[in-house]
Amino acid sequence: MGKVNVCLKRSFYVVASLIGIVTILMLAFTLFSHGYLLQEEEMDELHPYFLVMYTFSVLTLVLVIIGLYGACKEKKWALILFGVGMIFSSVYMIVSEIQGRTLEPKVGGELKKHYLNMLPLANASESFLSELDKHQAIWDCCGVDQGYQDWGYNIPESCVCSGLNDSSNPCVVAPRNSSLYEHITGSGVVLVYSEPCLPFLVSTEIMAINIALGIYLGILLLWISSAALCIAMLCQLNRKVDTPTVVYSQEAKAGNYTVLSDAAENT
Repeated sequence: MGKVNVCLKRSFYVVASLIGIVTILMLAFTLFSHGYLLQEEEMDELHPYFLVMYTFSVLTLVLVIIGLYGACKEKKWALILFGVGMIFSSVYMIVSEIQGRTLEPKVGGELKKHYLNMLPLANASESFLSELDKHQAIWDCCGVDQGYQDWGYNIPESCVCSGLNDSSNPCVVAPRNSSLYEHITGSGVVLVYSEPCLPFLVSTEIMAINIALGIYLGILLLWISSAALCIAMLCQLNRKVDTPTVVYSQEAKAGNYTVLSDAAENT
């Protein structure tokens, strides 16, 4: 059985350790997300995804431990198990990446439909209204689809703009029958942002999805690299070690015995 190159083995250690760290972070993120969304209404729909993430993370951690053991002790069975597992994982990740890239053009329409289903805002959940209120202050927008009209009477303070030129989005006069005029006396007016937040919400979500797919692609390359390094180590372990051939020489044997016999005669 051949020996594994030291540089190759160290490279495998580094890649496998990185995979272990990434997997631990994935498991921690899954646990945090599961706990955070535990009380949400959509939890039943997300349960299969959490189950897949738990299974994938735990199995990958087990494979990393087996692979590091196989590389350290140069055990073929452990490296074979690691290599086969990582190849199957890579195939699954490649299929997921292709599906994500294929469905990307449809994501915008689905997100738009999702946010429109939140209307009217009077019936929306408190968590969504809180997030929308924060986004309005950041993006200088108001409402979801129809601007300030989506809020009806209760227009929040985050929709208010201080002047016509204080942002890139135009401002309009808020209706007199809104909550913003409760503390306004006289003929004063309140300006609110006219642009709805739906385009900003959709574009931000799509950007986040693209970033996630890019990170996923980097993780996929890490998985493929580990499988390639594992295969390279197995090839070196299966390589036959060349042993020097022993050459029998009758003359050399005779010469040695001749010298010994001459020495015996002289004594």
